[in-house]
Amino acid sequence: MSAPWPRTVAVVGLGRMGSRMARRLLDAGYDVIVWNRSPERLSSLLDSGALAASTPAEAGVRADVVITMVSDPAALRAVTEGPAGIAAVAATSLTVIEMSTVGPAAVGRLRAALPEGMRLLDAPVLGSLQEAESGSLTIFVGGPRRLFDDARPLLSRLGTPIHAGHLGTGAAAKLVANGVIFDSLAALGEAVALAGALGLSREMTYRVLAGTPLASQAQRRREAIEAGQYPQRFPLTLARKDARLIREAASAAGLRLRLAPASGAWLDEAEQVGLGAQDYTAVLEAILRHHADRTRADSRAGPSISSVQSTTPARYDGLMIDLDGVVWRAGPQHLFASAAEAIESGSERILKGRGDRQRRERTGQLVMPIALAHQPRLQHHLDQFFDK
Repeated sequence: MSAPWPRTVAVVGLGRMGSRMARRLLDAGYDVIVWNRSPERLSSLLDSGALAASTPAEAGVRADVVITMVSDPAALRAVTEGPAGIAAVAATSLTVIEMSTVGPAAVGRLRAALPEGMRLLDAPVLGSLQEAESGSLTIFVGGPRRLFDDARPLLSRLGTPIHAGHLGTGAAAKLVANGVIFDSLAALGEAVALAGALGLSREMTYRVLAGTPLASQAQRRREAIEAGQYPQRFPLTLARKDARLIREAASAAGLRLRLAPASGAWLDEAEQVGLGAQDYTAVLEAILRHHADRTRADSRAGPSISSVQSTTPARYDGLMIDLDGVVWRAGPQHLFASAAEAIESGSERILKGRGDRQRRERTGQLVMPIALAHQPRLQHHLDQFFDK
């Protein structure tokens, strides 16, 4: 099958997505030029009829269209700038289609780096390996409408192209989509953790979630959550990069988000606990582990604040928890300085619960874990203390 325009397409960046996209273009009858930083990734495509370029610039010289599909803004700069980069190509007839997830700022920098007459679209994709193989990606495209129309037949071989607006809006649309995905996953993980902490059964948890906006996510992710297995489709390390791009783009626009930093923090923690090589949905595992660890720690330390208040003698003047505040009989007192002064002066009798393993006595103070009801020896000691 032949294609009128473009006839020759170069794909720069042959990771798991780029390689699949290049293969689809080969299967559609395009002449395909390929380049990758690691040459070993070229072999299967070369065996299928692709031609290798020695540099991104050479790929641009030999092609009508260059598609870039790389990991991050730094990688995009590496293949577009400098003497070996695509921007070094003198031919202004070249069209560049940037399909990575790099954010609007990187697209703006790319536009500035390319020769003035060279045409550019930003067209990041929503979807992963299966969608790349089947040609069912969602493609958000930013750039002139006429250029979008020219490129539509090519992009339609890879998925469904959607014109988002002017240059940079494709990148913006992709960040919005990823932000919703990351926030939804964090919300799902916390909902499952909360349900477990409050004593809901597994079945009841998912029945509850089925009646919420998270219904489809809960149904889709339940098997992975229960098995603790998250086969990689989109690496968690790249999701962290995208979460950072979301925060940076929001900040550049003067917008202060609340959910994006929270879901980004969960992705950060997931990588810190060794889940970076798994799929980005392994953030659910990180959330559930975190809360399970906290629950186990709390069970070793003892009951919650409300349990302490109901099971310990009421013959003390106040309760201070982790230096966050003081609950006085006369009402709340939020200034730690006042509480500390009262303790040190011995004018008040206060149980100070540290929630840790320290236990010591000194002049009117008792520092012990908050788990008094679960530690009979300490409870007995507390009774003696307040009987004085």
